[in-house]
Amino acid sequence: MKFLINELKASRKCFIDYDYAPAVASNGDGRIMTPYEVFTTANLAFLKAEVSPLRDKENEFYRGLAEWIMGCGVKEVALVGGLDESLRSDSSAYRVVMTSRFLANGGLPGETTLEEDRMIVGPVASLLNIFEMNDFPAYAVLAYSNTERVDPRASATAVEFLAKRYGFKADIAPLIRGAEVIETELKSMEDKDKGPSASVYS
Repeated sequence: MKFLINELKASRKCFIDYDYAPAVASNGDGRIMTPYEVFTTANLAFLKAEVSPLRDKENEFYRGLAEWIMGCGVKEVALVGGLDESLRSDSSAYRVVMTSRFLANGGLPGETTLEEDRMIVGPVASLLNIFEMNDFPAYAVLAYSNTERVDPRASATAVEFLAKRYGFKADIAPLIRGAEVIETELKSMEDKDKGPSASVYS
């Protein structure tokens, strides 16, 4: 979300003050950045989470967050997550999942949905469950990604999807360059590991 917030020059609208928020703060753009903030631009709102909620309080946090969202007059919610790229079965770069209400409202025609034997875990799953149980329109775009490292290419996939859905422009070139740098470094490391054998033959 940080990339989109910066790319669209979204403005900080409000803070989420949570009793069990981790005791962390950072400095950016000449001001204090709190753990959970909402940014807006035009008719879009973005949640920027600097840290994850405490593990034993995360269900409470996501439930409170979802209830707040549903009470704010939001038209629909888009969630972004990842899928282990080793599970990819075709050339698609992502899958989507939708709540029943979102699907009834028209859904995402032409998009490939997540296979029925796949599980979603983490914050995206928690929020999807709450929105489904409350008959609220929401969906998630799940980009195939490397689960062992940061994957800017997967981020670019999600940004492209959201840009098409909501009609904004975003330059994903920095994300692609970041992906290429990481991939080049990994290739170099692999080449070093495959270097000449140190074995001595007589």
